[in-house]
Amino acid sequence: MFDDLQKRLSTAFGRFRARGVLTEANIQEGLREVRTALLEADVHYQVVQEFMAKVGEKAVGQLLIKSVRPEQQIVKIVHDELVELMGPVDPSIRIEKSGLTVIMLCGLQGSGKTTTCGKLARLLASQGRKPLLVAADLQRPAAIEQLKVIGQQLQVPVYSEASSNPVKVCQDALLEANRQGRDTVILDTAGRLHVDDELMAELQQIEKKVKPHQVFFVCDALTGQDAVSSAGAFNKALELDGVILTKLDGDARGGAALSVRKVTGVPVKFVGKGEKLDKLEAFEPERLVGQMLGMGDIVGLVSAAQSVMDEEEAARQQEKLSKGKFDLNDFRQQISQMKKMGSLRDLVGLIPGMSQMPVNLDELDADGEVKRIQGIIDSMTPAERSNPHMIDISRRRRIAAGAGVEPSDISGLVKQFDAMAAVVKKMSQMSMLDRLRTMAGLGQAGAFNPGAKLMAPKSGGGKRLTPKEREKARKQREKDERKKRREEKNNREG
Repeated sequence: MFDDLQKRLSTAFGRFRARGVLTEANIQEGLREVRTALLEADVHYQVVQEFMAKVGEKAVGQLLIKSVRPEQQIVKIVHDELVELMGPVDPSIRIEKSGLTVIMLCGLQGSGKTTTCGKLARLLASQGRKPLLVAADLQRPAAIEQLKVIGQQLQVPVYSEASSNPVKVCQDALLEANRQGRDTVILDTAGRLHVDDELMAELQQIEKKVKPHQVFFVCDALTGQDAVSSAGAFNKALELDGVILTKLDGDARGGAALSVRKVTGVPVKFVGKGEKLDKLEAFEPERLVGQMLGMGDIVGLVSAAQSVMDEEEAARQQEKLSKGKFDLNDFRQQISQMKKMGSLRDLVGLIPGMSQMPVNLDELDADGEVKRIQGIIDSMTPAERSNPHMIDISRRRRIAAGAGVEPSDISGLVKQFDAMAAVVKKMSQMSMLDRLRTMAGLGQAGAFNPGAKLMAPKSGGGKRLTPKEREKARKQREKDERKKRREEKNNREG
């Protein structure tokens, strides 16, 4: 997410780093790069102009702090201004104290409106509400069926009727909601490929006759300034109460996310990240800006971990790891938990600083390789999983045949496991964030990378290192890493 914008901004901030000392001249030069990055990210031109004026004024008048590098101070200014640009934030939904609460969703065709209706219904149901979905999109073929499928998945009723009048459908839906004892009605209205008078007239009639309490515009983040222009047109016709940004899991340039609040004056309520019905989150500018600037998203990382982590199982694993015990059963389980948290590519983006590391994200997304590792472990006997060192040549051949891989792949997996097991006890004392960082570091060192192809043993007849030799190799890797960091620090300061 925001890969292009993140790279461009990193390049711009790199110019400040190269200068070492901030002057008005090089500040202006670097800020021109920031401006270009925002324009190329399809941020609204007027928004960019006002934003850069504020950043430039603060940057030039900034009192330099000796203990903080110049580019870090500029990043802080840009960060704060971006957060302010997208705020203030109000993710609440106004619920009526008595009677029905009616929520109307509108937007262009293809913006993800129908799916967002389902996500919103799921969110409200989790808060104790009793939603009714209303299929009022009579323009798009199969829209009604799509909403019915979503309703079945959520076990939320869907109201539809064989009528060509969407206003009548919405009015009848309110009566049906009262009859069923529902307390919230979500209207899925029609969209078009572009804004037109017929569409607006239809939506205005629904708003006039049904009087929804909240009107949300569903905005496709991938369409940049076009989405912002559409939001402005809808807001003039309907007086929007909020915006829901969709498809933020795609390679969004950031234009819509950064522009829509400023242009419309309407707060962004929620963001959708993925097709699954649980992928609707309250909009939090600080988290979004953190990812744009390559700072990661710790809140998102912890939330993802908590959503898949069984507390009792986590405690059992922690106790086992603290005793230095770790086998292929634990190895497989941790891979499974990581997969439930999302793709490894997404997880790397949530870890601060990882976006700047030379990680091959295409390899990290190679889900087939993760499945292959799991297949190899599943082909082993319980005894072999508990004690991988008992796997000899004949066992390797049997496991390889069962998993559909080469015997050398089995040796490669055991070798990777050995390298990982050497630091498990140390990792058991770490936080979740530090543990993920260590995992990523091991992958870069070649010790374990679930997205890379399994490594066959190098020359030497497949001889495995002794525990003492492995420990020596680990210390050497840490020494080399410290030396590398010192050299990078000296280069920056020089």
